[in-house]
Amino acid sequence: MKNFFLLFVFTFTLLISCTADETTTYYLIRHSEKDRTNPRDRNPNLNIEGEKRAQSWAEYFKDTQIDAVYSTNYNRTIQTATPTAFSNNLKVAFYNPNNMYDFIFQKNTKGKSVLVVGHSNTTPVFANKILDEDKYVNMADDDNATLFIITIKGDEISSETKKVN
Repeated sequence: MKNFFLLFVFTFTLLISCTADETTTYYLIRHSEKDRTNPRDRNPNLNIEGEKRAQSWAEYFKDTQIDAVYSTNYNRTIQTATPTAFSNNLKVAFYNPNNMYDFIFQKNTKGKSVLVVGHSNTTPVFANKILDEDKYVNMADDDNATLFIITIKGDEISSETKKVN
């Protein structure tokens, strides 16, 4: 009887843990300020202000559990993502902005807290894809301070934006 009770408790606990709603949180930002001295440079680095902001993002997220950091494969996004990844002992993973929030990305990030660094025209689109609605428009070219936060718990999805200076 004692073994039956232990088996019941184990099975019940396993069932609850498998069906419990996992929470996935996405933090989406645009890259920090870029060097604009050469208008023909399609892959500029961050300028001094951008480097400071990238460090500020790492400071902002210091008390937040970040399980993964994703970036497009551009200097400015990688340089924005790196301080936060470094402070969480993570490597920056890359995503293709033409194929964002696909099945593989969803599977790899389910139940995690994830920072995604993109661009003025990809960050809101990424947020919209997660939400499955057209809620956000492209960001202004000088907006490097907006943070999109999207939380998924079971079938519930919530989103908010904040300005982080």
